[in-house]
Amino acid sequence: MRKFLAAFLFLAALLPAQLAQRRAPGFCLIDAYGQWRDLADYRGKPVVIEFMQTICPHCAAFVPVLDKVREKYGDRVAILAIALPNDNPNTIMQYVRGHGIKYPVLFDQGQVAASYVREPRLAFPTIYLVDSAGMIYSHYTYGPMDSAVFEGKGLENELDRLLGAGAKK
Repeated sequence: MRKFLAAFLFLAALLPAQLAQRRAPGFCLIDAYGQWRDLADYRGKPVVIEFMQTICPHCAAFVPVLDKVREKYGDRVAILAIALPNDNPNTIMQYVRGHGIKYPVLFDQGQVAASYVREPRLAFPTIYLVDSAGMIYSHYTYGPMDSAVFEGKGLENELDRLLGAGAKK
């Protein structure tokens, strides 16, 4: 009976992790330069998806972290920032130029964010790491619990884990 109970508890502990992993919802959005970006075009490589707003100071502070990721991983990892209302194409273009952003910043009316975010309210920035198979590997929202991911090399450490997990499969 004890063995059965131990096995049951072990499997029950694994269940939430299995339920948490889900396919990343697909999308096709226009970027700051008028180019359409489809998530399916990035299949086969990890993708960092950032939900942000141009007026968010934490989002602006996160730009150098994403730049370092882009420099370190090059084409092995894609970065897609998604700006939400109250942003518009003009504010997005100003943000891209003002911060010298070299990764795509897309414009969403809220539909894509609604398909990703399972919390009642979206805080900025929020990032989702999507693995090379199109599954959500993990997600982080700026705040005390996830601050390490948004500062220093925390995101790089998470991407190293993700790339290592993909290499072992």
